[in-house]
Amino acid sequence: MISINNISIHFTGIDLFNNVSFNIKDRDRIGLVGKNGAGKTTLLNIISGNIEPETGNVNIPNDYSIGFLPQEIHITSRKTIYNEAITAFHQALEIEQNIKQYTKEISQRTDYDSRDYMNIISLLNDASDKFSILGGNNMHENTEKVLTGLGFTRDDFTRSIKEFSGGWQMRVELAKILLQKPNLILLDEPTNHLDIESIQWLEEFLSSYKGSVIVVSHDRAFLDNVTNRTIEISNGKIYDYKANYSLYVEQRKALLEQQEAAYNNQQKMIADIEDFIEKFRYKPTKAKQVQSRIKMLDKLERLQIDNIENSTIHFRFHPAPHCGKVVFEATELTKKFGEQTVIDNINISILNHDFIAFVGKNGEGKTTLSRIIAGDLFPTSGTIKHGHNVQIGYYGQNQAEMLDPEKTVFQTIDDIATGELRTKIRNILGSFLFSGESIDKKVKVLSGGEKSRLALARLLFQPTNLLILDEPTNHLDMLSKDVLKNALLQYDGTLVIVSHDRDFLQGLTNKVFEFKNHNIKEYIGDVYDFLNSRKIASFKELENNKKKKKVETIEDKSLQKKLWLKKKSKEKEERNLIIKISTIENKINDCESRINEMDKILMDPLKYKDALSQKGIFENYQKIKAELDDLVTTWDKLLIELEKIKTEQE
Repeated sequence: MISINNISIHFTGIDLFNNVSFNIKDRDRIGLVGKNGAGKTTLLNIISGNIEPETGNVNIPNDYSIGFLPQEIHITSRKTIYNEAITAFHQALEIEQNIKQYTKEISQRTDYDSRDYMNIISLLNDASDKFSILGGNNMHENTEKVLTGLGFTRDDFTRSIKEFSGGWQMRVELAKILLQKPNLILLDEPTNHLDIESIQWLEEFLSSYKGSVIVVSHDRAFLDNVTNRTIEISNGKIYDYKANYSLYVEQRKALLEQQEAAYNNQQKMIADIEDFIEKFRYKPTKAKQVQSRIKMLDKLERLQIDNIENSTIHFRFHPAPHCGKVVFEATELTKKFGEQTVIDNINISILNHDFIAFVGKNGEGKTTLSRIIAGDLFPTSGTIKHGHNVQIGYYGQNQAEMLDPEKTVFQTIDDIATGELRTKIRNILGSFLFSGESIDKKVKVLSGGEKSRLALARLLFQPTNLLILDEPTNHLDMLSKDVLKNALLQYDGTLVIVSHDRDFLQGLTNKVFEFKNHNIKEYIGDVYDFLNSRKIASFKELENNKKKKKVETIEDKSLQKKLWLKKKSKEKEERNLIIKISTIENKINDCESRINEMDKILMDPLKYKDALSQKGIFENYQKIKAELDDLVTTWDKLLIELEKIKTEQE
């Protein structure tokens, strides 16, 4: 267990943390949340030892290992993907060389009874034991599994890491951390560089991981599937919840309501006291009472309501200009870069009002086709055709470089905003994390992430009937993503979006184009309909591998639908049980607190006498205990039900 004790750190006169304390227990799955700039990355750096807190300390047990994946890294290695990944076993690799040397020496000697010979035998046995403990016997197999899970093909294993983009290089660093199996894994926005399949594989890996995990992510689905505890950083303090992200949001809302009620009650009490003081300040007969109330106010610990941002900003895109029924059409389209074929002989049609998600592994052609549709690239062969009066709005991954570096953030938007949206520029910029003095910054001084957010915000002010968005959520926090999604849901044009964010895509699209092996397969529905279809397809492949082929019939489809509906029902039942359990746990904590308070009174000889004079105190004490017993009984039953459902799903 790691103990974080009263750490404080300040940046530019602001308390980023102020006497923050918490523990990281074995097998904890912690989601670290908070608005941008709250200090999430800083806290990860403090825990990993990269930054020293100004006060307090981090107690780490001896022989405790930590693996940290930051948001950005600089790779200098020129090894192949496989050889770089297997350096995670550097100790085992060194011992393996020793084993080979000892084995060679033994094979060349004949002095079997000598002390030197027996010493080499002993060294070989010790090295073999240590090699096994370090996972050396399975290191090659595990390296292949992890690299494959993170999206690399076997052909990639022998390619130099320098041939790959920064996102793929980041995957290799992630693979090394997973292979090292540290006691604690720290991940800062790991899903930014992964596709949906790799994210799902990582979720499964972390769910069964024997160590602890702390993750910073703006991917709701990932947090819900991985974490069982949420730590929120807000105003220099932390709030610790024994819940995944979705449950944390519900519990946080309830806590804020309680805070607001307590704050309002205290404000009313303060106002009443101040009125009394003002009214009787100059009356000698009330002097003692006035002084008493003044002292009371001086000693009073003033309550504060946490300043939590809420998604209250709503806006609409410009109405989409009228266009033809077919927005884009491609026939026998092929795109090559040199000798490398990215898209091979595909035929697609995009109709007006289609909302399409492009999904698939990185490098399969999602961005390439997006750029072809946007007119930013031309195919190697085949024909493409845009429909009548199609007006395209395109957000690409290099779109930030198209901004005028000499304009301010506000000018960049003000120059293109028209109509009612002109009055909402500051609010909308605020939803994309530009507020206060930051809207007067020049584009040239913005960070890469800030430029990307500004480019996206700029796009939303332009009239279009075909929006093409390539990974628009990578630099957005939860609030900004909600604002963007709400606007897209009301958009009356055609949407093509490349994204790996399942929560963002859920309910947004009506079609999914999967890019695989240079081709495209179309699925009807949103991202979860696609994923369910893929699960069924994977199940069929497994059956085929076992030589249990059978012709799919109407009855098969009906059975699959029933199984799917049953699974969804079980998942809903599981979510409801988790919410009920969390609610009862809060009630149990409340009962235990009240019992503890009454125990203190009844165990104090001075207070016990006063308690006896209070009517019904013992009856109330027994009533609370009985309520606690009932709650614990219900809690046990719900846990059994939850465990039963999880077992059935497995």
